[in-house]
Amino acid sequence: MTHTPVFQIVLGDADWQRLGAVVRRHYGLRPRSEDHMTVRGHMDEVWHAPWAALLMPAGRLFGALVPHIGRDVPIEVHYRCRPQDAGLYWDRCFHFAGRPVFHFRSHMTVADAARHEVVEWVGFGLGLRLRVTAEEGALVFRDVGCVWRIGRLQLPLPLHLLLGRAHVEERPVPGDAGAFTMKMAIGHPLWGEVFRYSGRFRLD
Repeated sequence: MTHTPVFQIVLGDADWQRLGAVVRRHYGLRPRSEDHMTVRGHMDEVWHAPWAALLMPAGRLFGALVPHIGRDVPIEVHYRCRPQDAGLYWDRCFHFAGRPVFHFRSHMTVADAARHEVVEWVGFGLGLRLRVTAEEGALVFRDVGCVWRIGRLQLPLPLHLLLGRAHVEERPVPGDAGAFTMKMAIGHPLWGEVFRYSGRFRLD
């Protein structure tokens, strides 16, 4: 049993230390523990291409997409670990004006530490494999493909042909030891940008 943080396992000790201190604190929760944390902030923008509205029913079913758009959207994100498994769980709570709170829930597990890969799981066994790197203090995720988990099998799904690839970054804010920014974008070589959101957060 290990209580080493998930991203320290995936990155290795040297690259883990290259992350900004606020990013290490953010992801310092220990697998197979009762560690938990909340961060709060505002999303500067939550956006999707107009045609992507056609994907929202499926996105809601799998819990994989944020269906609304907006600016200056308050958000809190609750992170936790569980004693019974090695996953990292989070619940992103978006407060869009005039709407009920939207929850985007997922959990992340180590997929292949040697390849620096994790999987982020949403509903019905749908997962996104992500390669993780430490770059100039930032934690960077690059989409390397979707999988569908059926029992012990993980079958590749070519969803990138429709949606494109995701890219996520979390960076320390210079001069503010308790703050970080994050941005996520999904882009397609033919359709252009499909989804994006970005914001600034503070650790409790």
